[in-house]
Amino acid sequence: MVGWFSRLVVAMTVRMPKWFVRWVSRRYVAGATLDDAVAVMKRLSAEGACFTIDVLGEEISSMDEAKFFLDEYIRVMNAINQHQLDANLSIKPTAFGLLINPEEGLKNIRTLVAMAAENEMFVRLDMEDHRVTTDTIEVVLKLHEEGLTNVGTVLQGRLHRTIADIEDLEQRLGMNADYRICKGIYLEPESIAHTRYDEIVEATNASISRMLEAGAYVGIASHDFPVINHALSELEKLGMGPGKSDPRTNAAPQRLAKGPGYEFQMLLGVRGPLRRKLLAQGHRTRVYVPYGEKWYEYSIRRLKENPTIGAQVAKAFLMPWTNRP
Repeated sequence: MVGWFSRLVVAMTVRMPKWFVRWVSRRYVAGATLDDAVAVMKRLSAEGACFTIDVLGEEISSMDEAKFFLDEYIRVMNAINQHQLDANLSIKPTAFGLLINPEEGLKNIRTLVAMAAENEMFVRLDMEDHRVTTDTIEVVLKLHEEGLTNVGTVLQGRLHRTIADIEDLEQRLGMNADYRICKGIYLEPESIAHTRYDEIVEATNASISRMLEAGAYVGIASHDFPVINHALSELEKLGMGPGKSDPRTNAAPQRLAKGPGYEFQMLLGVRGPLRRKLLAQGHRTRVYVPYGEKWYEYSIRRLKENPTIGAQVAKAFLMPWTNRP
């Protein structure tokens, strides 16, 4: 019933005028400009949240477009420093040219990660669809080999390959492995991914357990109670949690602007009350803050690729007091 209703809301929303989509998206997108993103982060900083900033836009058609993203992320770093924000960077590898020209794409990413390292800032490589899964992981491995360890990837619980990827990265990166784990928004074919909700949750939970056992830093990116409850249970089992040093002997020392081996991450505007509850309990919580001129494309894509967002849109519209951002 909920799935049917969500799909209906999405089908209606994507056919609405652009002004209506903007009204809906303002909850989930900081705005069109960097100033908009800074304003949102300053407001949420008062609650104790930290952030990862994403400049909207991904797969590009020319390497000239990649220069825009590199330049814009340099502006983001400068703004983080200027306003003393507790924030790091999230980038789409395809926006830096990884699919068009892998060598130049890697060079662009390396330039940004090196500058971020000089500013003691972390860079997260977002995971896009299955065409770039291997390439994205390889970028992280190459940069770590070069001594740039302030970079990590996202892995998607729904993919069949994810546990094998965790085990491979554990062997190759050791205690420097650093992940964001999420269910994954891309609706991949059954041949390479789980497609049922219960299977996706089970696979995501298994990934969280494996990452924590391996001593990795784990950004638990989920709004789903079954995933969050599983993570909390695993943390308790390992003796990890608020106010505690990371007790895992196979884990790296706590990094600057990081939690004690883990943190919870949520999208801007989604399950604000749950985020604040976790924060009140002492858990480090990070908000994913997207901004940019591609706000419309981003909003439509997320709606189409993950129709379950429809129920959240309807709830925010009909009962905004129940889900303050």
